Amino acid sequence: MIAVLSLAVGIVLADSAIVTLALPEILRQLDAEVSEVAWVLTAYNLVLALAAVPAARLCIKPGHAPVAGAAGLVVFAGASAGCAAATSLEVLIVARVVQALGGALVIMACLELLVLASGDERRGAARWAVAGVAGAAVGPVAGGLLTQAISWQSIFIFQVPLVLLAVPVAIRLRGRSRAAGATVADSVRAADRPDAAANLALALLSAALTAALFLLVLLLVEGWRRSPALAAITVTVIPVAAIAAGVVARAARAGTRSEAIAGAILIGGGLVALGFLPDANPAWTLAPQALVGLGLGLTVDSLTAVALRDRFPRALHGGWTIAARHVGVVAGLAILTPIFTADLRDAQAPAQEAIAALVLDAPLPASAKLDLADGLGRELESEGGRVPDLAPAFSAVRLDAADRPRAQALAVALDDQLERAATRAFRDAFLVAGALALLAVLPASMLRETRPEAGA
Repeated sequence: MIAVLSLAVGIVLADSAIVTLALPEILRQLDAEVSEVAWVLTAYNLVLALAAVPAARLCIKPGHAPVAGAAGLVVFAGASAGCAAATSLEVLIVARVVQALGGALVIMACLELLVLASGDERRGAARWAVAGVAGAAVGPVAGGLLTQAISWQSIFIFQVPLVLLAVPVAIRLRGRSRAAGATVADSVRAADRPDAAANLALALLSAALTAALFLLVLLLVEGWRRSPALAAITVTVIPVAAIAAGVVARAARAGTRSEAIAGAILIGGGLVALGFLPDANPAWTLAPQALVGLGLGLTVDSLTAVALRDRFPRALHGGWTIAARHVGVVAGLAILTPIFTADLRDAQAPAQEAIAALVLDAPLPASAKLDLADGLGRELESEGGRVPDLAPAFSAVRLDAADRPRAQALAVALDDQLERAATRAFRDAFLVAGALALLAVLPASMLRETRPEAGA
């Protein structure tokens, strides 16, 4: 029962980033620009942010959480099927909006249902928070593997039966929810104010983490032309480090303020390091990702616990944390996407000049150089600011056997030039994201230092 509800929470929050590694494939299949396809993420996160608190207000009414949760699960599953069937970017975005509306009901209802199923408020809320962090961290990895193995549509198809597993569980808890109705009603009349510092820190960190969960995978797949599967394996460092950080923090029994400050610094440091990668080897991203993952594990669930601790009604304050996190994601996308897309366009002219120089200096026949230059020019122009695949231009040129090794060496040099240009183009966005994470130190320092209770 608890596992099924936690899985539902994880899936809904995973969807905030699960399509990240699929975006390049969606971009190509649906013939969209990077700035347009980013709305597949933005629409979901924006609607989830706006709907979380109203959904929470509905779920705190006596006996409403199971019904709202079951309805949300059905809506989410139906919209997921709609996403899989989408044949245009517009239809996909509309389906994502509906998905987020259902998801908001699922998340907020599951907070109440997990508390009921756990029989303990703090334990249930902790499970809810951990499930959300795990989903957000693992989402891009799962999405990348499914995209590579099957298709981007399979991401949404697999979600349908998994979330529907929670429908009978929600209905089964309806009796317990009614029994707890009087307590919930009392808590509504004595609603506490949201924890502004914790929620602001969550928003800033979520904005910063957009760089790790969105920009990094775009750099790997679009900038460096790595496969979604390789990119997915590469970014597993983040969830693994996040899990490790949580285990260490619980063992050390560190205070929530200390965890939040240390985590924000780690995330900021990791993102800044991603801005100064020496070359296009994915191995260089591992240490910065580990820092980001450690910071994620230290901050998000502890800040969520602070925002929920001793505040009633519970679901309403859970709604504020979800709203804060996803407002942060939307803000991160709004701030960072224009930066790196503009930098990619700015890098296009210098890259073309460098490519032209390499082609002119190549030890190839003049006719082959002309054909190659023409093909490369078409590839660069057709991508409209995206990093092009130069292989078709080389495939179209007829070469003697003696010239093929030279052409291959030229192709490697050109790819290296493009990868360096792409890496530089993402630098400013990573640095801005790092600054957002470090800004979170300010609200985090305003938190009261509390340590987990023994046995918690």
